[in-house]
Amino acid sequence: MTSKSKTPAPPSTAPEDERLPFGRTIAFGLQHVLTMYGGIIAPPLIIGQAAGLSSDQIALLVACCLFIGGLATILQSWGIPFFGSKLPLVQGTSFASVSTMGAIVSGAPDHVHGLQSVFGSVIVAGAIGFLIAPFFAKIIRFFPPVVTGVVITMIGVSLTPVAANWAMGGNAKAENYGSLQNIGLAALVFALTILFSKLGNAAISRLSILIAMVVGTLVAIPLGMADFSKVGTGAIFAFPQPLAFGMPVFEFGAILSMTIVVIVILTETTADILAVGEITGAKVDSKRIANGLRADMASTFVAPFFNTFTQSAFAQNVGLVTITGVKSRFVVTAGGGISVILGLLPILGRFVAAIPTPVLGGAGIVLFGTVAASGIRTLSKVNYDGYNLIILGASIAFGGIPIVKPEFYNHFPDWAATILHSGISSAAIMAVLLNIIFNEIQGGNSKKGSVFVAAPPRMVREEELDNLEDGDSYIGGKLVDAEGNEVKVVTAQQQLTELKRHAKACEKNNVPVPESVTAALQKIERDGTLPSGACRRRSPCGGAPPRALGRSRPTGILECEMRRRGRS
Repeated sequence: MTSKSKTPAPPSTAPEDERLPFGRTIAFGLQHVLTMYGGIIAPPLIIGQAAGLSSDQIALLVACCLFIGGLATILQSWGIPFFGSKLPLVQGTSFASVSTMGAIVSGAPDHVHGLQSVFGSVIVAGAIGFLIAPFFAKIIRFFPPVVTGVVITMIGVSLTPVAANWAMGGNAKAENYGSLQNIGLAALVFALTILFSKLGNAAISRLSILIAMVVGTLVAIPLGMADFSKVGTGAIFAFPQPLAFGMPVFEFGAILSMTIVVIVILTETTADILAVGEITGAKVDSKRIANGLRADMASTFVAPFFNTFTQSAFAQNVGLVTITGVKSRFVVTAGGGISVILGLLPILGRFVAAIPTPVLGGAGIVLFGTVAASGIRTLSKVNYDGYNLIILGASIAFGGIPIVKPEFYNHFPDWAATILHSGISSAAIMAVLLNIIFNEIQGGNSKKGSVFVAAPPRMVREEELDNLEDGDSYIGGKLVDAEGNEVKVVTAQQQLTELKRHAKACEKNNVPVPESVTAALQKIERDGTLPSGACRRRSPCGGAPPRALGRSRPTGILECEMRRRGRS
């Protein structure tokens, strides 16, 4: 009797399943950690300072963010049944929740209660997100680009005052708050970030914020603006203490606000999963998205028990996959392991907490501005012919109220004030509601669209069209003739200069100046426009001046009219 042995399954050939040599895996994993490091430590620094925590307490928050972020990354990239997209996605503390958490902390009677309320809201919101993760694809239509773009933009905008406060020194009661020394140091870090971003070296460019912060800190030391004397005090290696700030507190307003943020995080993570799937060539279906979202929300649910906040995929690391071309998810898993190790080193958290606040301010201006720019990039995909313009305008303005006038909601009920005091929550609520009213509920909408985007019919003057010739085409933003020569689009002043030069050439050759050129000169000098055909009629003085078209109307009108007449 012969026994049949099972043939082992062949190794996967999918790009995301590639296994690199150990040394390269660690090196590329470290690069992922460095790329996300500035982003992952910013939320605990922001919330820690908003809550008035000590340096040691902020150091604890930083260590916990690194520890949980590393575990979340391993879960997402390595994956287990029902959890993890098994794609090269880095997880970390989400920026989307920072403004809302800041509002919760600032509305609390003391910093301990504020943090407990934050942790409680994250736990409940994470549980809700976990439950709806498999069904999220069915409600994601309520979060089109006009909604997600508004929310992401408001994340950056609402954090800008935080960066400005850091640049001034962070402590409004300090004597040197807002001093030129503080702002100058922040300006130096800002300038260095821009400089390093511009350098041709890709590695330096990607780490521009981190390098600028290091240089800024080194400059601050001899100026007496940095104190690292307490970095060496305390344990070097320690496991993060669970519930170090006490048991979570559950408040309705905070939970509702955080649930809105979690829905935004689910949208962002879905977009990141789709993006990295496209980059790697991996097949992404609803099951894979659900597994990725479950990992996201499971990490978010566990995070508060280890003194940290909501978790989400980091978009900057998705960009790193594109730049390096390294698509292996095991590289990202290695990066998660490195982050876990860093989280077990409290000394590192104390070092980060000792970085001068103006240094953080200079980096924060770029970092938060980049977040806003990402939202604007999303909004660029929106079609504004219908009602999306009013959705965008109303939502941005509504979300800006608590930013420019923080006391606006002081007399509202506590639960409402907690929700609306966050510019992100305010903008998200308004954007979702208006999107439903205008784009989901079609009844009652004007067939002509919103009055805010109503415009007269596009048209072009006949004399402008008469300057076109048969065979002219508008290609790639340029007007070219039938022979492929570019026809310059010029201002009246440029046209006047060229026609004068041509008239002088005629006189020099004792040839009469063509009547068309004379008429053109007189008309341009009189009202700044060109008579039809002036630049295309042949002249006896050695040819016509170079063809040109007056820029008295946007080029897009010419393109539209040419296409209508079938000339391109």
